[in-house]
This record gives sequence, C-alpha cells and structure tokens, in this order.
Amino acid sequence: MNKAETERPDELRPEYKRSDLGTIVRGKYADRIKEESNVVLLEPDIAQAFPNDEAVNNALRSLLELAAASTRLTKSSKAGQ
Repeated sequence: MNKAETERPDELRPEYKRSDLGTIVRGKYADRIKEESNVVLLEPDIAQAFPNDEAVNNALRSLLELAAASTRLTKSSKAGQ
C-alpha cells in the first residue's frame, strides 16, 4: 500500500467551518524552531567519514582537547621567557 491508498478523506465535521478556524500561516514557528535547534548538516564527504553522531562528537571533543592543549603550550612557553 502506498501513501495515497492509506490517506483518509477529509473528516472535518459539518458543524465546523473553515472560516471559523482563522488564518493559516505557513512556517509560523519555523524561525523559533530553527533558533532552538542544534541540528547541523554535514557535507556528503564529511558524513561518509563519520558513521553516526557519536563518532562526530568524539572527533570534535578530540579537536577541542588538542586546541586547548596547544593553547596551554603557547601560554606556557611565553610565560617561561
């Protein structure tokens, strides 16, 4: 069965009128959802390198640790001069 076969016909009750429901605004909450969401899209070549979200998170954590370590090394070497 495809989607068209499983869809039910419009079941709006006769006592309801479309005009009573107000205006419909497409994407009314889209900006708010976009701001509250932390979903990012990976380029296909990057997505191929990471099989799941855990792999991406581990790689980013490693990068953050590396960046923090190199910052400490730079600060330490300047302090010793």
